[in-house]
Amino acid sequence: MVDDSDPDSGPGTAAFVPDFSDDEDTGTQSWKPDFSDAEDTGSQPIAVVTEPAEPKPEARPDAGAESTGTPVQPLTVPGRYLYLKWWKLALVILGVWCAAAPVGLGLFYWWYHAMDKTLPVYMVLVYVVACVVAGVMLAMVQGRALISALSVAVLSGPFAAVAAAAPLYGYYYCGQIGHCLLGVVPY
Repeated sequence: MVDDSDPDSGPGTAAFVPDFSDDEDTGTQSWKPDFSDAEDTGSQPIAVVTEPAEPKPEARPDAGAESTGTPVQPLTVPGRYLYLKWWKLALVILGVWCAAAPVGLGLFYWWYHAMDKTLPVYMVLVYVVACVVAGVMLAMVQGRALISALSVAVLSGPFAAVAAAAPLYGYYYCGQIGHCLLGVVPY
């Protein structure tokens, strides 16, 4: 029988307790941060170097292997934006919403007129899941701002479908109660 008060009676089942004592030398040193202002390693401006002086031909052992040691400047590729202009974002969202609106109208019309509402509700679920999966897949594309905008638009597709179905719901509801503003907004 193992005695809980005596760890030597059953060392295979004893709880592990780490030893953090500094008595033994493990060969590693503890790292301590130095926050003094003696050495500033933060962002530094890049030194502007003019044309390097051409070394003497006899001093160059190998012309291709030697470098001047100047830092490489960033290169901007023209015609490639990492951002999107607001009007392009608005056009992409408007285009996707114009495609999502008839889907919302059709699904609501089908749900309203169906006797068994199981299949229309299931198709609404399929539509929402398809929009979310497509939006997440599009969001994984890197470096393409237009595809990212399309991802946002596809993710907001169910919202556009609901917004398009709302006046149809108001029309059906106002047909039953009678007093509505413009025939679609009940009051």
